[in-house]
This record gives sequence, C-alpha cells and structure tokens, in this order.
Amino acid sequence: MDTKKAFDWLLPPYSRVPLLAMAGCGFLTYYLTRPISQQLPHYDLSLPLDAAIPFVPAFSVIYVLAYLQWVVGFVLIARESREVCRRVLFGEIIAKLLCMVCFLVIPTTMSRPEVVPDGFFNAIMWLIYRLDAADNLFPSIHCLESWVCFRGALHMKKLGPWYRYFSFFFGLLVFASTVLVKQHVAVDIIGGILAAEIGQQIAWRTEAVRHVWRLDPPEIS
Repeated sequence: MDTKKAFDWLLPPYSRVPLLAMAGCGFLTYYLTRPISQQLPHYDLSLPLDAAIPFVPAFSVIYVLAYLQWVVGFVLIARESREVCRRVLFGEIIAKLLCMVCFLVIPTTMSRPEVVPDGFFNAIMWLIYRLDAADNLFPSIHCLESWVCFRGALHMKKLGPWYRYFSFFFGLLVFASTVLVKQHVAVDIIGGILAAEIGQQIAWRTEAVRHVWRLDPPEIS
C-alpha cells in the first residue's frame, strides 16, 4: 500500500474538510477568545462540592490520555461513513461555537493548588498548569470532546459494542480527572456535556448539515 492509499484509508477524502473545519473552530474558540476575555471580569463557578473534592495528581495521566482518546476517536468517526463523519463533526463545531459564546459572555476562572514538580505526577501537573491558564473553563472542552467521542461511537457499526462501552467509561474517567486535578469545577463538566449534546442533537435531528456540507441520502437507521 503506497503512502496516498494508506492516508486515504486512514482519513477518507470526504472527512478532511470537516476535520480541518473542526480543528480550526477549536483553535478559534480556545485561543482567540482569550485576548478579548482577559479584559473582562472573570467568575468563579465553584460550589461547596468542589471544595470537598480532593486534589489527586495521579489523575493527570487520565487528563493527558484524553488527548489520545480524541485523536483515535475522531479518526474512527471519520472512517465510519460520510454521514456519521459529517454529522458528528458538524455537531462538534456547533458545540465549540456555543463554548465561544460562553467564554466571551461568562469568562471563568478558579483557584488552583500550588504544585512543586517533585515527583512524576506532580511534574505532569506542574507542566499542565504552566501550559494552560485557569480560564476558558465553562464549558469544559475536555468533557465536551470526550462526550462527542462517545456520542460518535453510538453511531458506529464497524466496531463492536466494546468500543461504545470503552468510550463511555473512559469519558467518565476524563470527567473525574478534570476536577481531581483542579483544572475545572463540577459545573464545567455539566456545561461541556450540554454543549456537546446540543450540537449533536442539532446535527442528527435537523438537516442543517446538508446546507454546509453535501451529504449523500441519509444512512440513519
């Protein structure tokens, strides 16, 4: 198999524009909102529950592995079919646009513990805190992405049920990691799931996607 055929097998041509659009929207949402939101008052949405949740640096591994879950998840979604790929990614883009509005209208922040890189897990946490400021928290992008991967898995027929179960339970671990490493508060998890779900409902229950990307006749069962 030559390089072009291998790449076409990995990411079919119909998936490339949606994937690039999704990546571009994610970049705009997370990074280009910051110069605006930094000039605005920020709100701490912490609840008493958040104060009771312990700081567990070991969950930094799950927090980082979430990025791998997204890469694998979106590649599998892209390869499933044109219909699944374009609808799931269209829903993802809608969810990111909702996040963009929230980041600008309700800028959020939170208190994070002081971390000294004196061990493996603490070193990971120290690096995460250095790379990711305590803003753009509501809704949680981490939770949003993991939920979209799970929702995409529900439409997959090429893989067995095991992948749906894996996506769901790993997603729960990701949700837990966001609060256990003190990158988010509980409300951010709910916001991330709601944003993802609103996007998916619009993508699958309406024909809006057909006005953005050409689709073949529906394959929805």
